[in-house]
Amino acid sequence: MLKNLFDKCVKLASSKVANYALGLISFIESFFFPVPPDLMIVPMVVAKRENYIKIFLIATIFSVLGGLVGYTLGIFFLDISMVIIEFYGYEEKVYEIQNKISSKGGFIFWIGVMFLAGFTPLPFKLFTIASGIVNFNIIVFFFICLFTRGLRFFLVSYFTYLFGSKFSSFIEKKGALWFTIAGIFIVVIALVLYLLFK
Repeated sequence: MLKNLFDKCVKLASSKVANYALGLISFIESFFFPVPPDLMIVPMVVAKRENYIKIFLIATIFSVLGGLVGYTLGIFFLDISMVIIEFYGYEEKVYEIQNKISSKGGFIFWIGVMFLAGFTPLPFKLFTIASGIVNFNIIVFFFICLFTRGLRFFLVSYFTYLFGSKFSSFIEKKGALWFTIAGIFIVVIALVLYLLFK
């Protein structure tokens, strides 16, 4: 089933409604859909390299809007939220998150986790919903989503613009690993700077 969804998303990337489909997938991926927008971004930029900025902006804007929907689900629709979380098998993780958020340093911990969720292959939907459940600061939440999703989609769009189908092969084979390494590296730098200038 998941492979079928992946194939359909890649096929949509070459259709006349690609921009609309990218917006929709970026939106729903932020709170329940399993297929990441990157799968559409890469073939869309390969097909129309001059549109890479537009493609990155569509993915970012709709992903952040979807993140706000996930946050809203977490606050007001706990039953629906738990159905989604249980579908992905992350209910135990949510309970752990709630305990860590309420402990000392929980706010900083959650900022780091949100950054990694937005920038790496971690399930972003889990963290948008969980942010609502734990009533995380919505302003901070919004800007973290905007920065991390924007950075991720810009890098995917820009490197595809530069390297074309070669980057497509790279992202397919090793993209998850390198995004995770880069995300952790940036979080560590941010934490060091925070401690230095605290």
